[in-house]
Amino acid sequence: MSAQPATATQPPASDVSPWVGFVGLGTLLSYIALCRAWPDLVLAFGLPGPSERMSGPYSALVAMILSGLAMAAWSLLVDKVHRNPSTGIDWSQRRKISEVIDVSATKLAGLWATWAVIGLIYCLGRWYWDGQYLFAMRVIGVAAVPMFILSVPYVIWLDRVMKKPRDHAWHFGAMLLGREAWDTHEVKKHWRAWIIKGFFGAFMISILPPGFAAVVDADLAQLAGNPVLVGTILFELLFVIDVQIGTVGYLLTLRPLDAHIRSGNPFLAGWLAALLCYPPMVYGLMGNGGMIQYEYNTAGWGYWFDGHEMLLWVWAGWLAFLTAIYAWATIAFGIRFSNLTYRGVLTNGPYRFTRHPAYLSKNLFWWCSSMPFLVTSGSMVDVIRNTFFLGVVSGIYYWRARTEEAHLLGEDAKYREYHAWMQEHGLITSLLAKLLKRANPRPAAPQPQPAE
Repeated sequence: MSAQPATATQPPASDVSPWVGFVGLGTLLSYIALCRAWPDLVLAFGLPGPSERMSGPYSALVAMILSGLAMAAWSLLVDKVHRNPSTGIDWSQRRKISEVIDVSATKLAGLWATWAVIGLIYCLGRWYWDGQYLFAMRVIGVAAVPMFILSVPYVIWLDRVMKKPRDHAWHFGAMLLGREAWDTHEVKKHWRAWIIKGFFGAFMISILPPGFAAVVDADLAQLAGNPVLVGTILFELLFVIDVQIGTVGYLLTLRPLDAHIRSGNPFLAGWLAALLCYPPMVYGLMGNGGMIQYEYNTAGWGYWFDGHEMLLWVWAGWLAFLTAIYAWATIAFGIRFSNLTYRGVLTNGPYRFTRHPAYLSKNLFWWCSSMPFLVTSGSMVDVIRNTFFLGVVSGIYYWRARTEEAHLLGEDAKYREYHAWMQEHGLITSLLAKLLKRANPRPAAPQPQPAE
């Protein structure tokens, strides 16, 4: 990928191809079509086995795997990401195994100890053994042994060509073994990355099946002339796309794909803002009866616009548009999507218009779909409470955005260049920046300096 600088009309070149995510999208949609058509195929070709739509949880897992393989293949064969300098790999050098075996053994000790700790946390967390998480625990349990076995040849193979094989995992292994000098800063980087993978990886796998089943089993005949149902199934499909592509991002953090985690967010505020939005903490905050639940006595857009068919269609289209932007924001990452991480700089797709298209579209969707300012109880208290608490939720996402920016501004000069370009030229970001400047004409705060 060429290091193209920003111009008056173009942001700096993105580290992520604009096509890789769409390859995964095409693969996913093709597999969904196959799953829906499976009964007809069984009947037409006399295939063995059940003649039902393939909507089960393991079919959802297959969809994610196929999408991931397609995106990985495109990344290697077309984008040739394995040649990027940012991989830290020099394919022209092939050290002997005897030269790297000590480094690899130390690294494997660090990795295996890390996985054991994550496994222990899974065992201790009660929420991992109930509801949707049970599927994730079964998948991870089955994958654990092959992952341990395959890690040995993978680590040795990679260490033979890495420019600096003593990475974050090596430093943690060296700390455990007490054999060589290790760096506390590198150990922290190692654990930040693996906590992110362990926490969000299990969550993403757990939410694969429900939406996938709803899309595959949807009865399209019932949608005719019903804007609410049409909107609902479109939202479901777009959320499935987001979850499927996003799960690939958490799992394919591989250096040869240039998708490795360079660093996890080092700011405690960033972690707190992000974790508040996910189980188990989100249940106590925004769930039924939660501290900041904003849907008391609300009915949603379908209820309030009932009897106004044209308005229902317009609103369904608007909400589908917002959900599509949200899904596009994930697709644009390709195989590099994950929370709280720096894995290169993304400047194309919806990130040409705003630095946080997913957060913006998601929050607009919530405001426009739940309509917290309209309540069935007629109580002004409910109106004030719902509106205020949804404002709090949006504030949490604004907080997340600012902590993520602080992380990336300190990591990469390209992101600092992109950040400045968007302030001046981003369609949405520049407009908001000008409005904020008029409202608060004080001098801008100095930009964070690169992390040491």
